[in-house]
Amino acid sequence: MEGRNQTDALQFFLVGLTDDPALLPLIFSLLLCIYLITFLGNLLIIMVVSSDFHLHTPMYFFLSNLSFVDMCLSSTTIPKVLVDMQAQAQSITYTGCFTQVCFILEFASLENCLLAVMSYDRYVAICHPLRYAVIMNPTLCGWLIILSLVISLENTLLLGLMLLRLSFCSDMETPLFYCELAQVIKLACSDTFINNILIYISTFIFGGVPISGIIFSYTKIVSSVIRISSVKGRYKAFSTCASHLVVLSLFYGTALGVYISSALTISTRSTAIASLMYTVVPQMMNPFIYSLRNSDIMEALRKFYQ
Repeated sequence: MEGRNQTDALQFFLVGLTDDPALLPLIFSLLLCIYLITFLGNLLIIMVVSSDFHLHTPMYFFLSNLSFVDMCLSSTTIPKVLVDMQAQAQSITYTGCFTQVCFILEFASLENCLLAVMSYDRYVAICHPLRYAVIMNPTLCGWLIILSLVISLENTLLLGLMLLRLSFCSDMETPLFYCELAQVIKLACSDTFINNILIYISTFIFGGVPISGIIFSYTKIVSSVIRISSVKGRYKAFSTCASHLVVLSLFYGTALGVYISSALTISTRSTAIASLMYTVVPQMMNPFIYSLRNSDIMEALRKFYQ
């Protein structure tokens, strides 16, 4: 009991985005604007999809769920950073750090699953257009969301509960501005072999399966589009996937960039800034990507403001 109480009293020190006090107001204002744009933009997408009957289709149903997850994921990290910058303190309690790790795992895993589900939706729309309404019925759409939730919860519970078994001997600094599972595990003073093995297994299963589904869906889509004889038909088919492809590139591209940055640089400040791109940019850009490239969303926005 004493060891657990000692662990609970620990604090993790987070890396700030800058050491220059003169830059703090500018960075604070920038992050606050980004968070408000992210939150309000995704909330607007949800409200527009909910209010317009013409958008009550599987594609926009999944999009509204993705927007909700983006709101939650950005809210897991940015508000804490803003509070720390105001208080000029870069620390988090053990309980707070564990909670943040679990929420990040949950929402990042859920976003990964939703992107795979949306890829399957585009595959059915292009490869089986005449059967689209039958295949992507409300029951299946609901079960796909539930399945995504179950998968992400299993992943979070598996890795989160294994994190609880670790001991931390003293206050330590993480190389990021938030608590990330792999970085927190590195700070433990107990054996982390099982935790590291589980991360690889979890990444392979819970990450690899959705990504494989995305690759399979788009392989079939490309194969189907190539067989379309008219250029106009090909363009129309690809345009239905354009927004989703951009979102996929942004989500996985920034994640890959963070991984490469942390592997190649020894600067914790650079790693922290790179991780900011992953936890902020995709969530902020998704509403713009889907609204600016989608005439249905633009029309629904006009009606919403009238």
